[in-house]
Amino acid sequence: MLRRVAHTIARYGMLRAGDRVGVAVSGGPDSVALLLALGTLAPELGLLLGVVHLNHGWRGAESDADEQFSRDLAASLGLDFIAERASAAEPGENLEQAGRRLRLEFFRRLLAEQRFDKIALGHTRTDQAETVLYRFLRGAATAGLSGIHPVLESRIVRPLIEVERAEVLEYLASRGQAWREDSTNLDLGFDRNRLRHQLLPQLEKEWNPGLTGTLAHLADWAREEENYWRAELERLAPAYLRREGHAVLLEAPQMASLASAVERRLLRRAIEQVKGDLRGIDFEHVEQIRRLTSAAEGHGRVQIPGVDVFRSFDQVRLAPLSEWGGLETRNFSLLLNGPGTYEVPQTDTRLILRFRTPGKECQEYNEEELGWLDWDRTPRPLWLRNWRPGDRLRPRGAAGEEKLKSLFQSRKVPLWQRRSWPVVASQEVIVWSRGFGVAAEFAAGQESRTILEIFEAHSSDAGV
Repeated sequence: MLRRVAHTIARYGMLRAGDRVGVAVSGGPDSVALLLALGTLAPELGLLLGVVHLNHGWRGAESDADEQFSRDLAASLGLDFIAERASAAEPGENLEQAGRRLRLEFFRRLLAEQRFDKIALGHTRTDQAETVLYRFLRGAATAGLSGIHPVLESRIVRPLIEVERAEVLEYLASRGQAWREDSTNLDLGFDRNRLRHQLLPQLEKEWNPGLTGTLAHLADWAREEENYWRAELERLAPAYLRREGHAVLLEAPQMASLASAVERRLLRRAIEQVKGDLRGIDFEHVEQIRRLTSAAEGHGRVQIPGVDVFRSFDQVRLAPLSEWGGLETRNFSLLLNGPGTYEVPQTDTRLILRFRTPGKECQEYNEEELGWLDWDRTPRPLWLRNWRPGDRLRPRGAAGEEKLKSLFQSRKVPLWQRRSWPVVASQEVIVWSRGFGVAAEFAAGQESRTILEIFEAHSSDAGV
């Protein structure tokens, strides 16, 4: 077993000479075996060991006895011991999730404080098999089936990941070493325990005696697949996914033209970018978005855990659920007191108003970039507000007034962009609109004596 542990350490580049390694010891057989194995290999590998222990306190005196056992074991080996008592689980968090989160926070803190260079955990090949089977039964995709990674975040390592639990027990017996048993590991009220004590043994007995190895190999296979796709997505994502604040935009026809495997991967990447993780996301959630992208045209909306997905024309937008409010958070109105700079609420843009001297160029400017109003003919006071249903405008060169909604349709402006679409108005009269310029009846000409220029600047515009 020691040779296999040494091989695993070398195979994954887990540890190197001179590393200060904090060995996470709970008192259970796996962590105790890990400590003994690394203690034996330390002189050969050039490692400096210490023992770390997180006392959850959830089992009262039993938890305290685990801590004392781990402290005594460290002392018997002449190793420093660091223990900490965990905080309570968060509301709605189950104990298994809370325990995993709190342990990782503890380990990361020790690393951040430079108490150790690496933290070693005692997960075994048997843990790997149980994890893969558990995730398969819960509908995990390849990422989930990759199971427990031998190296996490480059500094948290699992040297026993290629050793089965039976070998661990044999090793401890050969050393005459005792360990602690966590009574909750026998509680069949926990899904993981039923899988460990009932389902996996039954499958090994009735279907495949080598199932533990088969599941561990599946994890290796899936992990390599994920490593490949991770690199491939780094190459593909910039061409298909566009960040816009907290949202991600994509083009429906472009996505629908991809092979299904590629599209699913890119959609999962988009979801993760918006949500921060993929917890609660399953196959059907991704397929709901694919149905939006595959439609020939039109609008649609789906909501999946943590993400609101809109399709408008050929664009699809994924945004956090919390971003979408009602009319009370959508509508805004701001008095424009003449020239100056005015922030457009709910956007990263601002409106810059300034007076200009008349000239021939007022016949040639780009309506989408500037708006030039004849100040003497423009009604006042002026207000900066968002577009609202019923608003009308006659763009320069148009035969008559058109509803902004019709202009949105002809220009294919997505629904989400319309929410905070800025216009400048005097009461109900629109004198300027983003993208459509000034109203023809108020547009500056060569005869204009005073011109009010309206310019919309974005935060990303240099020098503005």
